[in-house]
Amino acid sequence: MLPRANVGCRAPDHFAVLEDGLARRDRPNRKLVAEIDRLKHFNFENVLSLGPMAVSLFLSFTDYNMLQAPDWVGFDNYARMESDPRFLKALEVTFTYVLLGVPLQLLTAFSLALFLNRGLKGLPLFRAIFYIPSILGPSVAVAILWRQMFGLEGIFNELLSIFNIAPKSWVADPSTSLYTLITLLVWQFGSPMIIFLAGLKQIPETLYEAAAIDGAGPFRRFWNITLPSLTPIIFFNLVMQIINAFQAFTPAYIVGGGQGGAIDSTLFYTLYLYIKAFTEFKMGYASALAWVLLVICGVFTWLLFLSSRKWVHYES
Repeated sequence: MLPRANVGCRAPDHFAVLEDGLARRDRPNRKLVAEIDRLKHFNFENVLSLGPMAVSLFLSFTDYNMLQAPDWVGFDNYARMESDPRFLKALEVTFTYVLLGVPLQLLTAFSLALFLNRGLKGLPLFRAIFYIPSILGPSVAVAILWRQMFGLEGIFNELLSIFNIAPKSWVADPSTSLYTLITLLVWQFGSPMIIFLAGLKQIPETLYEAAAIDGAGPFRRFWNITLPSLTPIIFFNLVMQIINAFQAFTPAYIVGGGQGGAIDSTLFYTLYLYIKAFTEFKMGYASALAWVLLVICGVFTWLLFLSSRKWVHYES
C-alpha cells in the first residue's frame, strides 16, 4: 500500500521563485530609470525657471539697456536705491497697500464665511457670486471700471450727492487715490472666503455642543473653538494674500495712468519696476529691483512662519 501524501506541504513553485529573483534583480534598474526620468523633468523645470532667474541675477549687477552688451557695475544698482526718491516712495505706497489692504480683505472674507456657514439656502449660488470678484478683480476691465466709478462723474459721487457731499475725483486726488486701490483689493475677497468656509465646515459640531452644555456663549465658542481651529487657514490665507498684494500691478497701472498717479500716490513697487525696465530701458536696475522685491516677500514670509509657532494651532 502506497504511503499517503503529506497534503500540508507543497512543492516549491520554481517559476514563482525564479520570477521573484528576476524582480529583485531588476528592482535597482527600475529605480534607476525612475530617478533618471525624474531628473529629466527636474532639469526641464530648471531651464524654465532657474535659468531666467540666474540671468536676472547677473543683469542686476550690470548696466544693461537691451541695445548694448551688459556692462558690469557690481553693487552700484543696489547702492543707488538708497538715494532714489521714487524707489523709496514706491516702498512706502506698496507697504501701505499691503499692510492696510490684506488685513481688511481677510477680515471681510472671514466675516462673510461665518455668515454663509449658518446653513443658508442656496449656499452654492452665494459662493459662486462672492467668488466672482476674485476672478475679475485683477483684470484690466475691472481696473478701468474702478477708475470710472471713483472718477469725478462716477457712481460713487452720485451716491455721496445724496448726503450733499461735494464731488471730486477720488482716483486723481493724491490723498485718496491709494485708498481706492485698497478698496479694490478688499473687494477681491472671494478666494480667501471660500478657503475660510471650507475650514469652518471641517470643525466638528460636537465641540460646539459640548461647549454649549458647559455654558459657553456664542462669543466664547467663537474665541475658544472657531478661531483656534482656523488658525492654519488664517495663516495660509495671510501668506498667500501678502505675496499677491506685493505683486499687484494692473490696478496701479490703469488708475495711475502708467506713471504712478499724482505725486506718485499710486506708484506700486511693481509699477516702478515696469517703468524702469520697459519705459526707461534700465534693465540692470530693474533686475535689481526685482531681486529686492523677492527678498522683501521672503522676509515677510519668514516672519510669518516664525511667528506662527506662537499663534497657529495644528491638530496633534
